[in-house]
Amino acid sequence: MNFLEEVPAVRKIETDRTDLLAVDIVGHVTAADAENLFGLLEAAYALHPRIDVLVRLVDHDGIDWPEISEATLKQGKADALQHIARCASIGDPDWTTSAQGWFEPTLPVEIRHFEAADEAAAWQWLKARPVGG
Repeated sequence: MNFLEEVPAVRKIETDRTDLLAVDIVGHVTAADAENLFGLLEAAYALHPRIDVLVRLVDHDGIDWPEISEATLKQGKADALQHIARCASIGDPDWTTSAQGWFEPTLPVEIRHFEAADEAAAWQWLKARPVGG
């Protein structure tokens, strides 16, 4: 397989807020893509004790959940509970209900879903804008 055929599914979006991690998730998410996302989150946590997150889904067609280590998922959940204040999800599918079920009944993370047509409202809710390219 040509290495150019394997474009990462997780792509960082530059924003006007240093305490906001914004990403596009394009197509199918492999275990390597999930590890990349967790790495981006960890880097953001190292810079800021609390962050907001924006996830824009583009032609999303699933995640290789069984291929992601249980330890990675457990640590990702613990870190999210400690560091994420708000998370905006843009596009389909709306995974926010299942994500809320992943956490304890009293969720310290505020998660909202926005349709792709309402992307501007998601950015406004997070008081942020994408910048650059």
